[in-house]
Formats: sequence, structure tokens, C-alpha cells
Amino acid sequence: MAKQSNTHPSLDNKPQINHTNPLSRTLLEKLDYDQLTNCMRCGFCLPACPTFRETGVEPESPRGRIALMKAVVDGMMEPDDMFRDQMNHCLGCRACEPVCPADVKYGQLIEQARDAIEDHPNHSLSVKGMRKLFFKGVFPHRNRLKVLGGAMKFYQKSGLRRVARGTGMMKLFPRHLQQMESILPDATSNGVVEQLGTVYPATGTPIARVALFRGCIMDVMFADTNCNTVKLLSEAGFEVVIPPEQVCCGALHAHSGEMEQARDLARINVRVFKELNVDYIVSNAGGCGALLIEYDHLLQQDVAWKEQASWFASRVVDISRLLLEHGRLPAFAESSESNSEPVIVTYQDSCHLRNVMHSGAAPRELIRQVTNVTFEEMKEADRCCGSAGIYNVTQPEMAGQILEHKMENVNATGARYLLTSNPGCLLQMKLGVEKHGDSKSMEVQHVVDFLYERLAKTKDN
Repeated sequence: MAKQSNTHPSLDNKPQINHTNPLSRTLLEKLDYDQLTNCMRCGFCLPACPTFRETGVEPESPRGRIALMKAVVDGMMEPDDMFRDQMNHCLGCRACEPVCPADVKYGQLIEQARDAIEDHPNHSLSVKGMRKLFFKGVFPHRNRLKVLGGAMKFYQKSGLRRVARGTGMMKLFPRHLQQMESILPDATSNGVVEQLGTVYPATGTPIARVALFRGCIMDVMFADTNCNTVKLLSEAGFEVVIPPEQVCCGALHAHSGEMEQARDLARINVRVFKELNVDYIVSNAGGCGALLIEYDHLLQQDVAWKEQASWFASRVVDISRLLLEHGRLPAFAESSESNSEPVIVTYQDSCHLRNVMHSGAAPRELIRQVTNVTFEEMKEADRCCGSAGIYNVTQPEMAGQILEHKMENVNATGARYLLTSNPGCLLQMKLGVEKHGDSKSMEVQHVVDFLYERLAKTKDN
């Protein structure tokens, strides 16, 4: 598996400036100055950046944001509210990295900048409360996630949802949250372990022993996808282990500047999976996989964990790539009717799967192997959909603009199925189809669910 090279903040090359602003001092301490100076200002990143494409404003580009970071570190400007806003306005899609001739690790820089900003937060009391509730109180704790899943299931199935919508109670929330609530899938408190157990045997002679990273929200909102992932891996010849002690990957924490919490979660996961001694650690969520594959960078300065983190990161792989490169691929068929028309399918890239895990080709190859399917590549499938973790919640206006333009390309394909490989992207694309498409003629699915359903049709026939 191709891995990105690691970088670490250089102490020798940093400017010797006695900053009076506390945030400036923290940025000087945490930002990798070598990476800041590696940027050649060539502008190759500009057309790849979603926020720059929407606004045409230089500070909304990777080059512009790097220039702002360096100006603060060099003592040329103070990190004011505009600086904070620009750092938070970045989607973190990392589309700038593959096109950068200097190989600048922009994703690491933006996380370092946000980490520094969160050392000096200026959030409102409500935002502080929500961050503490979810980042510390919910995501790291599986039992609390189960309670959340159970509560959401009760709301969806008991009639409360119908009452909330019918009485207009949902109008108390911002419009973008109302829209997100309308497309949420059915939640559950019974995740993949509760449904399938901790070990699932391979079909036939085992090729390898793999571990599933089940995620946090993934196992509450998309438990069926996790179960289909396990069954698909089994059909392809893999024995699957699902350690119940694993915790949230920490991606949302890292993207939001909570780096120490992300490291704490990473240490737990590294320990849990290292004890299994598996051949691969499988992810079915591009956002999770992108951080998992960089645990070695995340923990590189922790001497006690550095080597184990490298072991972990070297084994992380997206399910599509593992199936394609190492599995015994079963047959997939869309329909058994000889006279049926081919079904048109298109695919929306998960930014992190494509730009960080470098696995954008594998899902497409698997889709093309389904009998009676025509794969239609959409224009700019590699452009961010606007989900970006919780970006569509924290930055709804920009996320909405990006989604509207994305849907122009989606609709042009005439696809019956719109597939993706990340839960956040899936929800965002479902919202896009509801707002700007035709939900009666287009269905949004995770590529795993699409393939497993076609596997079941093949076996039934």
C-alpha cells in the first residue's frame, strides 16, 4: 500500500520571534514550518480547492491559507477572527495534495492550525457545550453510542418523528438541520458485533485474517452496511474479526482541532488491534480510513507508541481495494432477466478515500464487474460534495453551494444508482437528491450495500 511520508515540526528552521499574542505563540509551536516554506505559491492547488472555486478569493485557497499561517508565525499579522474563519472554512478534503508539485502536507498543516486555535477557543457557551458533549461524552464511548442509537430508533419508530414533523416542531431548528433530519437512515443500538458476533468465518479456504474497523456513527446509523461488509469479506475468502473494545477513530476530533483527544483514541485502537495480529485492518468509511492510515503520523512523537502505530497504519486498507487486489471476487449481477436494460450507475468519490488512501479506482472497478450495469463516470466526481465530516452542519451555506453544483453533474449522468464509500458523503448526496434531483428515480447507496445486494441476487439465481 502506498503511504504518505511523514513530516514533523522542525525546531531549527522556525523564526525566533517573541510573539505577544498567545495564539501566535501556539501556532509557532505547533505548525510545521518546513511545510509552510515548502509551498512554492505555484497555484496548482487553486482549481482543486472547492472553496476557492466557489468564491475565487485567494484566502479561500490552500495557498492563501498557508500564506496566512506563515504570516502569523513570521510576525507579519495577528491571528484575528478572519484568520480563524479561514482556517475553519476549509473542508479538509485534501484535493490540493495530489496536485501539489512540492508535496506539501496541507492536511497536516490545517489540522495543526485548528489544534492551535482550539487551545484558545472563542466559542459560544452553546457550541462549547455541544463540542464537549459529543467529542468527549459520546463518540469515545460505545455504550453511550448504543444509548444514542436506541434513542434515535425510538424517535423514528414510535411516532415521535411524525408528531415532530406534523406539529411543526422541527421549525424550531435551523433549516439545514431540518433537512438533515429528513434524510437520516434508521438508527439502531445493535451494531455489527451484536448482530454477527466478534468472529465471522471465511467462505472456503481463508485467504487472510482481517479486522473490521466498525466506526462510531457508522455502527449506529449504518449498521447494515457494517454487516454487509463482513459478509462480503467472508464471501471473498477472509476471516473477519471485530474487536468490541475498539473506539472512535478520532477523525472528527482531529478535523476540529481536538488533537489530544484524537491521539488518546488512536492509542486505544492501536493497542486493541495490535493484540489481534491480523493481516489487514479494513475500513468501509473513507473519512475514518484516512486518519487510521495516518496513525503513524498522529503518534510519531510518542516514543512509546510510534512503532505500534506504524504497524497499525501499514495494515489499514479500504474494503474495495482489499476485495479487488486480494479477494476471491464472487459474481455480482444486477438482474437475471435476459431482456432487462442495463442499469446506469455512477460514483461520487470520498475525498479522503481518493486523496489520502489513494483508493479511488477500486470501487469503480468493482462496480464495472456487476453484470448488466453500465458505469457512467460523472463530471468532477473527485470534487468534494460538501459533507466533510460535520462541515455541512457548521458551514451550511458553503456546503449547500458545493452540493448544488455537485448535483448538476450527478443529474447529467441519468443514473439509477448514485454510490459512494463514506457515510457522510452518502447522507450529503441523499440530501442533494432530495433537494436538487429526483428521489423517485435515483437511489443513493454505499458501494458495499450495492455489491452485497447483487451478490445475493446472484446466489439466489
